[in-house]
Amino acid sequence: MKCVFCGSAVKEQMVTFSYEEGGRHLIVEHVPAEVCEKCGEKTYSPKVTDELLRFANDEFKPKKVIEVPVFDYAESC
Repeated sequence: MKCVFCGSAVKEQMVTFSYEEGGRHLIVEHVPAEVCEKCGEKTYSPKVTDELLRFANDEFKPKKVIEVPVFDYAESC
């Protein structure tokens, strides 16, 4: 399979999927993906995408909750 963006070869890997919408953050570890060896673009199968949507819809209890510091670049300048 080739990367849909740059046409380079892809390799199957386990990745960490992260998503943010409206101030809500979602992180899912150990997600199977096809990853471009050149540009790093990740592609997910339809089955994996459906499962990720289930995580986004709060159908599962999180394995852990993490605290993350947030900085404001505009205030530091």
